[in-house]
Amino acid sequence: MGHSHSHPSVSAIGLLFLVLSNFFCPSSSLEDQERDKITALPGQPGNVGFAQYSGYVTVNQQAGRALFYWLIESPASRGPASRPLVLWLNGGPGCSSVAYGLAEEIGPFRIRPDGRTLYLNPYAWNNLANILFLESPAGVGFSYTNTTSDLYNAGDKRTAEDAYTFLVNWFERFPQYKHRDFYITGESYAGHYVPQLSQIVYERNKGIQNPVINLKGFMVGNAVTDDYHDYIGTFEYWWTHGLISDSTYKSLRTACDSGSSQHPSMDCLKALNMAEAEQGNIDPYSIFTRPCNSTASLKQNLRGHYPWMSRAYDPCTERYSQIYFNLPEVQRALHANVTGISYQWKTCSDIVGTYWTDSPLSMLPIYQELIAAGVRIWVFSGDTDSVVPLTATRYSIDALKLATITNWHPWYDNGKVGGWSQIYKGLTFVSVTGAGHEVPLHRPRQAFILFRSFLTNKQMPS
Repeated sequence: MGHSHSHPSVSAIGLLFLVLSNFFCPSSSLEDQERDKITALPGQPGNVGFAQYSGYVTVNQQAGRALFYWLIESPASRGPASRPLVLWLNGGPGCSSVAYGLAEEIGPFRIRPDGRTLYLNPYAWNNLANILFLESPAGVGFSYTNTTSDLYNAGDKRTAEDAYTFLVNWFERFPQYKHRDFYITGESYAGHYVPQLSQIVYERNKGIQNPVINLKGFMVGNAVTDDYHDYIGTFEYWWTHGLISDSTYKSLRTACDSGSSQHPSMDCLKALNMAEAEQGNIDPYSIFTRPCNSTASLKQNLRGHYPWMSRAYDPCTERYSQIYFNLPEVQRALHANVTGISYQWKTCSDIVGTYWTDSPLSMLPIYQELIAAGVRIWVFSGDTDSVVPLTATRYSIDALKLATITNWHPWYDNGKVGGWSQIYKGLTFVSVTGAGHEVPLHRPRQAFILFRSFLTNKQMPS
């Protein structure tokens, strides 16, 4: 009798185990997930109603490349399990998604000037979706490599491949997100990262009925898109906004007309130097706001992918994150810097940005492929940015020759014009008035409305 008793219980347990392991996940991923859970961040406000996870995902065992991520779920009150997953990437190349996207744009926390305490951002995007921030490529932020040469030969192709490997491995650690609606977003040089990663996901998903990485769309802001059109549109913006002289505008148009930002001619560099001198001490990323006192000397001279792009945005907010993310107790809370990286955490990596290798001239072929595939694509632009300005984006979109569905029209927030929009067949364009290069930093509420419209795929409020 005892014998027959023991059997059903064993098989019941066995069955339960099978059911659980099939429906949930192998215990190892649950353990890894639990290990990555953030209990609390130093200086965070007490009323935080959402879960956070952060840690490392290895993307290349041999080279020892590991990328640092930070997942911020929707508040429990908003039902995170039913909300989509959104990846956010910053550009540079070489700039940190934690420094920018998370700490001063769309993340739930802002850092106070003391560099030690946090306060809540009422327009945080995790109110609408679960947001995953990734520091990419290796060498940026807390992401590291054990192969020093990786820092000197990073480029678009490997960045996209590593980001894809990251996603595949991350979904194994967080199986509850498999098959969930997934979107990729970002700004600036992520105008390359976002479409490139979207393309890999789309192509590797082909023929799969129910893909694990269920890509529904992407959205980019003030995005480097097509060198030729970005050049023309940028010089035009400088001239029409009174930032440069007529003669410098003419020299830029003639000397920089090759359309490649990778190897500008000497004449082009001379004209760019002239333009920089004429513009003076303004914040190029937000032309109508004051630069942080000592940024005059910070504007690094004509380097990197876009000769006129000083790496990153700095009206002071950046400094607060530089203090905060270097605090040992913060790194402990984030499970970051576990290998004891020999350098400080920085908002942007000079090495990665300076030695960038491959960078295609245009993203437009990827746009064409993904538009044809029915991927949702939104492009937005803050109209006070002179680094990747509105005009550059408009010329690039125009080059796609898409049919218009809804003509150029204003959109509204509380009865006030928030910007303008045009809906094309396969792409929605939105401008955000009064916003600089980092739209959610300058216009957090309007950026929140934009994100909500993108997720629901509804046109901007009229």
